[in-house]
Amino acid sequence: MGGTGKTPLVDFVIKHYTSRGLKTAILSRGYKRKSRGVQLVSDDRQILLGSREAGDECAMLAQNNPGTIVVVAEIRKDGTDFIEQRFAGKLPDVVVLDDGFQHRQLYRDLDIVIINSRAPFIDDRLIPAGGLREPGKNLDRADLLILSKVTDPQQSGRLEDELRTTGKPLVKTGIRAGKPVLFAGPESPAPKRVIGMAGIGQPESFVDSLQTNGMEVVSHAFFPDHADFPLKSMKSLASKALRESLSIITTEKDYFRLSSNRPVLEAISRVPCYYLPVEIEIIEGRKLLEQMLDQAVS
Repeated sequence: MGGTGKTPLVDFVIKHYTSRGLKTAILSRGYKRKSRGVQLVSDDRQILLGSREAGDECAMLAQNNPGTIVVVAEIRKDGTDFIEQRFAGKLPDVVVLDDGFQHRQLYRDLDIVIINSRAPFIDDRLIPAGGLREPGKNLDRADLLILSKVTDPQQSGRLEDELRTTGKPLVKTGIRAGKPVLFAGPESPAPKRVIGMAGIGQPESFVDSLQTNGMEVVSHAFFPDHADFPLKSMKSLASKALRESLSIITTEKDYFRLSSNRPVLEAISRVPCYYLPVEIEIIEGRKLLEQMLDQAVS
């Protein structure tokens, strides 16, 4: 139900195809956006919508992949119909469907399912009792499995063994963090003592990334995935950071949501505020992944 690392993988896939000279498009639901129906987020020349209308993930993907068409639509078939009509003169070579395993109306050339190594599905149950959208047996429909957020190969061994019994190709990935980016507040050296703030699925992995990159996480504030940040809570966090000489650091996805909320942005700008960019890191199976991506469009 979230936190598996779908968005970094979509970014990796788009950049792979772009490096091959292919014209790319992303089609997503645009979860928690304030708009409805089919919306064009980026027409491959300019970004037309921000995070409120597009959703934070799509706004981030559009910003980080100039030249890629980005469309949001609750009904994905309506989205592909729109792309075919709007870009009839120059159709994209490949459309990457973000979070589309359940959408039976659309044929896919390649179905990739991501499993979070930190939240094994083996003992989980279907929603609402657990966090699974489908039973584990439905992995039979997948073409490729990706075990994500692997930090300790031994710790994920049982899950890896279970996945290999499916007979599906398996790729193992981790998350690599970049340098923190200052987006609000006074100029300051790289953050050392921080408040970690996140509104994502599985936010504990974000705290791990901060600690792995040498930051002391004095405290953290977690909010529901894609949720708006409450102004009162943000003022309280900023006051704590000011009193204790801390920086506030959040995820890149959360930054895009924050950037469109001026009252919240002003409230936290009394202290240095950063976001931590991340990208997918292929631990095992890069050649396999790239081959399967290339075969899908050959």
